[in-house]
Amino acid sequence: MEMFRFGNIEYLWGLLIIPLLTFFYILARVARKRALRKFGHENILKELMPYSSKGRPPFKFLILMLALAFFITGIARPQFGSKLKKVKRQGVELIIALDVSNSMMAEDIRPNRLERSKRAIARLVDRLKDDKIGLIVFAGDAYTQLPITSDYNSAKLFLNSVSTQIVPKQGTAIGAAINLAVRSFTPNGEANKAIIVITDGENHEDDAISAAESAVEKGIIVHTIGMGLPEGSPIPVLRGGQTDYLKDRDGNVVITKLNEQMLEQIASAGNGIYVRANNAQVGLNSLFDEINKMEKQEMESRTYSEYNDQFQYFFAIGLFLLLFEFVILERKNRFFKNIKLFSTK
Repeated sequence: MEMFRFGNIEYLWGLLIIPLLTFFYILARVARKRALRKFGHENILKELMPYSSKGRPPFKFLILMLALAFFITGIARPQFGSKLKKVKRQGVELIIALDVSNSMMAEDIRPNRLERSKRAIARLVDRLKDDKIGLIVFAGDAYTQLPITSDYNSAKLFLNSVSTQIVPKQGTAIGAAINLAVRSFTPNGEANKAIIVITDGENHEDDAISAAESAVEKGIIVHTIGMGLPEGSPIPVLRGGQTDYLKDRDGNVVITKLNEQMLEQIASAGNGIYVRANNAQVGLNSLFDEINKMEKQEMESRTYSEYNDQFQYFFAIGLFLLLFEFVILERKNRFFKNIKLFSTK
């Protein structure tokens, strides 16, 4: 099976011009029809213009738009991967469980806990080599954002889309995130496995310590990073286009504090280490150094070593359609005017 991609996918935005041109074409046809009505009844006009065709102009326009679509697609450089190779890699499997609950919007870690976490993860991805990475997001429940992969570009792409709005249920279910991460590693894979939980530790949903202990039984290490400061911070929210702070039922501003004790217990139960983030550093680098000490296992990864451009086929079809559109006249041929090939009736 070959892998398909676009070398310059941003050029596909040019396809948006087609519905725009279609809209203006329809307006022009309606305006022309109104203008002809001013000259007389339709039956009289037919006698005066015996070679006029209703169906040919729209058909020519359709062909022209198809040609344009093929040209734009060709410019985007469609490619097929070839020469599928199995590459032996030496690495570990790493899954990051990122807290996306509302409390991660607190600004005690600048610019806020969540954004700082995303930047640190992106830098970590840049340091990976021959390792596999996966991303899980969690709040009141846990969801797979990126399945375990060695495609680091995809990891960064999926990371950019992470926000507090991508989960339907608020809360902080650390245990659910750990359990999902355990199930997300490569089945029967022999590589060493580690989970990094990035959260403020305000666990309200489940037993995260038991989940970490269960992970250890399967040979998986659980590390934790605490995002936030012990003294805590209010949670910014937008109300009516202005920034306010989250309040409880009594109208008091909610202060979210880092629960270091919980995170230390989870890391201890998971045979991992706990690192507290601050405004100087997040702690992923020190954790990565710890992960690099793990015994490297050989992993098999499939890669497409080459991608062949296929734009010439799209250009060829586009040129054929242009020639086809050119040879079709808008008016009927006097010898074939009774042939209603383009008639709508």
